[in-house]
Amino acid sequence: MKDFYQILGVSRSAPADEIKAAYRRLASQHHPDKGGDKERFQEIQQAYAVLGDPDQRQQYDNPQPQFGGMNFGANVFDLDQIFNMFGAQMRGTNSRTPRLQLWIGLRDAAEGGARTVAIQVNNTVENISIDIPVGVADGDAIRYPGLAPGRQDLIITYRIRPEQGWTRDGVDVTREIAVSIYDLILGAEVPVEDIRGRQLLLKIPAGTQPGALMRMRGQGLPASTLPGRAGGRTGDMLVRVAARVPATFSSEFIDAVRRERGQ
Repeated sequence: MKDFYQILGVSRSAPADEIKAAYRRLASQHHPDKGGDKERFQEIQQAYAVLGDPDQRQQYDNPQPQFGGMNFGANVFDLDQIFNMFGAQMRGTNSRTPRLQLWIGLRDAAEGGARTVAIQVNNTVENISIDIPVGVADGDAIRYPGLAPGRQDLIITYRIRPEQGWTRDGVDVTREIAVSIYDLILGAEVPVEDIRGRQLLLKIPAGTQPGALMRMRGQGLPASTLPGRAGGRTGDMLVRVAARVPATFSSEFIDAVRRERGQ
């Protein structure tokens, strides 16, 4: 297995900010657009994809015992480790069909599309191209014909990595934003980012209470493209608004509040 710490030129005890700085420096130095070596650049990306993610780094530092090789007819392939930009790990199975567990983000599930997965077979890294189905759910197992070594089928079980600040319920997603107490009192249109990183405007009516849950229809996850689920509805984004209280108030505002309270 490759030594990702050596590739990035950092120690095994290096903090996250040092690893990130090393990656940025090396990626800039070896970027193909700047005349760098493409394979070296991909190696750097692969190393940071693992060491830059706390969960994957922990798994890399403390590898768990794997099942033995997988039998494909008369051939045996040693699939000992898998890493890619999303964090994949091959596991053994008694079935003749190899299985891959692939962790992706919620945004990947929303957008779908082509991705490249790097698998290591007998110390040789091979890249395979896959297409992530739009709207894939946690635990969905998808068969990809002819993608495994020996042109065997490959079954990928998708796991959706929890996205900080987001929760998912089917095709609906929920997040929380903090808005000024003035906006809750007077009403406003405030910017809010959806799961794909797009900037949208949320209309907040005057007199909205803190903690209110507001629905932005059609701004959640797209309808699934998987057989049996295709043709379903596009999800909504639910936004919970929390009140942000300013650190200071004008004397006029304080006086108005006191009058409102009858003081």
